[in-house]
Amino acid sequence: MARKLVEVAAGVITRADGSFLIGQRAPGTFYPGYWEFPGGKVEAGESAAEALSRELDEELGIRVGRLYPWLVREHDYEHAHVRLHFFEVPDWSGTVNDRVHSALAWVVADNIDRAPMLPANGPILKSLRLPRMMGITQAEVIGVGPQLDAIDRALAGGLRLIQVREAGLSADTRRDFVVEVVRRGHAHGALVLINDAIDLALDMGADGVHLPARRLAELAERPPLDWVGASCHTRDELEHGARLGLDYAVLGPVKATATHPGQRPLGWDTFAGLAAALPYPVLALGGLDSSDMEDARTAGAHGIAAIRGCWSR
Repeated sequence: MARKLVEVAAGVITRADGSFLIGQRAPGTFYPGYWEFPGGKVEAGESAAEALSRELDEELGIRVGRLYPWLVREHDYEHAHVRLHFFEVPDWSGTVNDRVHSALAWVVADNIDRAPMLPANGPILKSLRLPRMMGITQAEVIGVGPQLDAIDRALAGGLRLIQVREAGLSADTRRDFVVEVVRRGHAHGALVLINDAIDLALDMGADGVHLPARRLAELAERPPLDWVGASCHTRDELEHGARLGLDYAVLGPVKATATHPGQRPLGWDTFAGLAAALPYPVLALGGLDSSDMEDARTAGAHGIAAIRGCWSR
């Protein structure tokens, strides 16, 4: 007999330095000693966002100023089948007080020094390592030299996620270009993903591969790379990516774009509906730049992917 689904709200409470708060479950609870994101059960008549605001006030004594919808994941524990609604909470006030946990800790995603994490919370840590801005190359349009110069400027300015999309270059030129992007990106600690070329990504030491929607549709299992994402345009494509266990999706175009002039833009409301309640991050694409980040996050996007909007700065 299927168990009742328990709705739970969880918060990724962040500080300006990029750290976020986790708590250690107290003795006498399920999974004592395990670390988790703060939150709690959604009560009757509450939305998940309302439940999280209440729980953070009750558990930690802080008041939520602004939160962003993020991921929704399900997990079948021995004691309950839960659906966790994760929100990012960048704006909050008050002094954090430990009222229900054995301990609290501020940590960063790439250097977690607390273990073990609750099973349902563990996959969230990789999602938190995904940078908020993806730069998509256009060397075949502006030239290899100018594109590498633009990459250098963007890396110096903080870009940490690059997708190499250069199907129009010759095989040798593309290979040489990938070598340079990987070298320069890794020197700055950036992730470099290769579009639609799994073997090239593996051969060149790239961090992963980005799948076009047509390639995503052909796959029955996840490619063997650390990071795998895909371009999506429909809910079915997004859900297929989730079933394959992809690390992210790119969804668009949100606004009109010169790259796809005949494609009708989604707009933020449609984007929010398509991207809602997925277990992995979604980046918004299409006529966007860093000035659109607030709108993107409000619509549930993890961040933004851009071509011109990334390299023009």
